[in-house]
Formats: sequence, C-alpha cells, structure tokens
Amino acid sequence: MANAVTAADPIYTSRRDDIGKLLLRLAVAVLMLFHGLSKVQSGIGWMAGMLQSNHLPAFIGYGVYVAEVVAPILLIVGIWTRLAALVIAIDMFMAIVLVQRTHFFSRNPQSGAWAVELEMFYLVASLAIFFLGSGRYAISRGRGRWD
Repeated sequence: MANAVTAADPIYTSRRDDIGKLLLRLAVAVLMLFHGLSKVQSGIGWMAGMLQSNHLPAFIGYGVYVAEVVAPILLIVGIWTRLAALVIAIDMFMAIVLVQRTHFFSRNPQSGAWAVELEMFYLVASLAIFFLGSGRYAISRGRGRWD
C-alpha cells in the first residue's frame, strides 16, 4: 500500500488542479461561444453607432468575432490559453465600459442581481484562466509561455 495515491499526494493535487482548470476553461469558452455564434448569425451592425458615439472606429467591432468565437475555440482545445483568456477579458471590459456603463451601479429588477453580473463573471473568470494557465488537459499541456 506504500504506492497508494492519497489526497495529500502532490500528484493527486496537481491532477485535481488540472481538472479544475479544464472545467473553468470549458465553462467560459462554451458559454462565450454561444454569444459569438449569435453575433455571427445576426451581425454586429448595431455596434457601429455605439462605437462611433464613443469616438472609436466602427471596424473595432469586428474584434468581437476574435474574442467570442476564436478565443473560446482556443480555450476549448487548450492552445494559447492565456492569450485567449486575456482577449476575452478585454472584450468583457469593453462591453462593460461601452455597453453597460450606465447600469454599473444598478440591479436587475427581476432577479435583484447586479446588472453587469454576467459580463463581470466572464471578465474575472477569464482573468483567472489567464493567471492559472491551461493545465495538463490541453493540446499545449500547459508548457508554452501563453499556455
């Protein structure tokens, strides 16, 4: 029984940490991908006016495809994980600043939740992935600088 793996064993702890990283990556990526696919289907024309009213060029709106389609796919497969998570975090920061800023100190009247709760969750979870990295259950196996 000397070779039995216990909860205090570093290998066991590392395996649990890697499973946690995988679950966090998949949760953020799959849920964010739904937002991106919606924008692929319906377009991003609605962003042009909002961006221009904030003195930003309309072409910046196309970055949402990178942040909500490409970056989630990278998170799912586990390559360039930290970079992909950072792109999603920046996307969510911009969504809060440009779209939700008037609701920042508000609550949702139906649920009582913070009005920017979803965007803030994606932002913080993406930052967590950025700092944690991809873990072992990824194509990169967490070995690269951006993984």
